[in-house]
Amino acid sequence: MAKHVFLTGPPGIGKTTLIQKTLEVLKSSVVPIDGFYTEEVREGGRRIGFDVVTLSGRRGVLSRIGSSPSVARHECRVGQYVVDIASFEQLVLPLLRQADLDSSGVKKVCVIDEIGKMELFSQSFIQAVRQILSGSETVILGTIPVPKGKPLGLVEEIRNRKEVKVFSITRENRDSMLQDVVTAVKNCLK
Repeated sequence: MAKHVFLTGPPGIGKTTLIQKTLEVLKSSVVPIDGFYTEEVREGGRRIGFDVVTLSGRRGVLSRIGSSPSVARHECRVGQYVVDIASFEQLVLPLLRQADLDSSGVKKVCVIDEIGKMELFSQSFIQAVRQILSGSETVILGTIPVPKGKPLGLVEEIRNRKEVKVFSITRENRDSMLQDVVTAVKNCLK
């Protein structure tokens, strides 16, 4: 039986929107929910980076468009974006550790949107996610990218875990998946 639920699909397909709709439905079931999602940051109609936004409304920088690659300092980059690991970890790690620590016997949901290239520059993030995946009190409702290019270790590990239910989101099915995702999460909470 599944203990965690992940959505996968190409960028912009609606994974985050589906997670937000799922949370709206779950809020009425008095299940403790915490976590974060990743949001585009635009300036003048142009994407300049990504922020991490917690479900409680706190916001921090995940990445911004960087200038030309700097030889003077080591930067973590994904394409044109420079990843701000310190900002990401400062916001997300306490949240993940709290989700894992609270062992009151009450199951809860932790939203992790997303586990992608930028987030995987943080070894502490990888460890925290693995810890939650192995625990029994917290259900992860998360997103992972579709396989493309070099496999991402943790993403493939999640995709291949027998206790993880992965839904592939497409343009054709995204509007009809809400009930399936909600049901899968509720089953994980039993």
